[in-house]
Amino acid sequence: MERQAGRIILLWGWRRALVAFLAGALAVLAQAPYDFFAVGFVSFPLLVWLLDGATGEASDGFLRRLQQAFAVGWWFGFGYFLAGLWWVGSALLVEADSFAWALPFAVVGIPLALAFFYGFAAVVARLLWSNDIGRIAALAFGFALAEWLRGFLFTGFPWNAVGYAAMPVPLLMQSVSVTGMVGMNALAVFVFALPALLAARQHLRLGAALLVVLVAAHAGFGYIRLAAPEKPAAHSLDVRIVQPAVDLTEKWDASVRDRIFATMMGLSAKAPEPGHDRPQLILWPETSVPFLFTERPDALPAIGEMLGDGQMLVAGVVREEGGSAARSRYYNSVVAIDDRGEIVDAVDKVHLVPFGEYLPFADLLGRFGLEQLVAGPMTFAAGNERHPITLPGGIRALPFICYEVIFSDLVAVDATSAELIVNVTNDAWFGDTPGPYQHFRQAQIRAVENGVPLLRAANNGISAVVDPRGRIVDALAIDARGAIDVRVPISNQAIVSSSQRRINGMLIMFLLAVAACILNVRQRLRAN
Repeated sequence: MERQAGRIILLWGWRRALVAFLAGALAVLAQAPYDFFAVGFVSFPLLVWLLDGATGEASDGFLRRLQQAFAVGWWFGFGYFLAGLWWVGSALLVEADSFAWALPFAVVGIPLALAFFYGFAAVVARLLWSNDIGRIAALAFGFALAEWLRGFLFTGFPWNAVGYAAMPVPLLMQSVSVTGMVGMNALAVFVFALPALLAARQHLRLGAALLVVLVAAHAGFGYIRLAAPEKPAAHSLDVRIVQPAVDLTEKWDASVRDRIFATMMGLSAKAPEPGHDRPQLILWPETSVPFLFTERPDALPAIGEMLGDGQMLVAGVVREEGGSAARSRYYNSVVAIDDRGEIVDAVDKVHLVPFGEYLPFADLLGRFGLEQLVAGPMTFAAGNERHPITLPGGIRALPFICYEVIFSDLVAVDATSAELIVNVTNDAWFGDTPGPYQHFRQAQIRAVENGVPLLRAANNGISAVVDPRGRIVDALAIDARGAIDVRVPISNQAIVSSSQRRINGMLIMFLLAVAACILNVRQRLRAN
């Protein structure tokens, strides 16, 4: 192991960049749908050894030495994000005649930009570097800090955060209910990187002990939590989730709107599955209504006739405000429709997808001919706030539209705010690629974090009901058209509040930084 590590450390130039790129690309196999988390024990030790060699010459200035560390982290990140996000190009091929030109910018440009976060992580780690276990703590702190920043800088895009690699199954998901994603990102990198100690063997016993203890605690906590009896449900909700699997080339085609709407109505009105009661709630996916209600005044009465007494439909729609085409504002929304065919509540999407749902710096970029790329025939405005929708039985559900659900801090559901998470989405843009699986995994983790059930409806993708401990109760696979009926027990099983999870995660990150600083200073004192 020492010999192999030495070869990695001594790599230079394009060879070092290539190994960093391949190590990052390999790490993606730990994410959904592959879930081969063991690759983390290869990718991150390689990164440690590459950073060991990124010291620069004695004559190099301070910034020059950091530049080498940044390059290693950037190439690792470029490999990671390119291998993990290549599928975003599928959305541009739905209307290839108009948007195929943007394919290289999406497939390569997004990873190029996101890689800067991992370059930053490597620089932070290198500033606190030492020749022992301190550098493992430094790397974990650097990545945790970078992932935290990735959650909100430039509107945020925390897709495939490294912590998800340590949570492939419900047994290994439960720790996030205490640590939050900040703590999980830090601990995942720390554990994955510990085998790097096999090379120099300094602090090897300590590292081995920490690895065993942390992995055992992670799995043991999951086992105890899954084996523990569930809290008695205060009440339950009979739910039907509809997945229409509409072809996106027809989504906004006026000639087939009636057929799409009839499909949705038919799936919603069918008799309950054997052993299930009539649904109290019917859930349709994001933008599932293929027209504006203002254009089709007959649609709401038809929905009211379809719904039985006491039933409610929660549907993803495009909502229009304004009286004329020039003044109209459009919102990506969910609406609640009661059995009289009346809209009783609506929640607009707050966190929009840049370039997909709106064009950032529209006036400036419009001069260069750039326009919104994929989401639909109109540009959306952002909603002002999110609030729970009251469902039958007085149950409060907090809705999140599409990728809003990947933001851990955004999906902070406490018992006082809501008892249920609802996620409506349209992953048909990405076909049968890793994208829909990664999206579902992140939604699944939100249920575990908050200790409440998740209802998820996708036009195409993975529609499912997930219990508060991350277990899939029932689901529809990609390309399946149909509906599932599920009785959902409503009980809050959160271990700590969302604010306490945030504090715990920051504390873990802080302790790793302190450990790295102490060992870095001790090494400097010895050198002097």
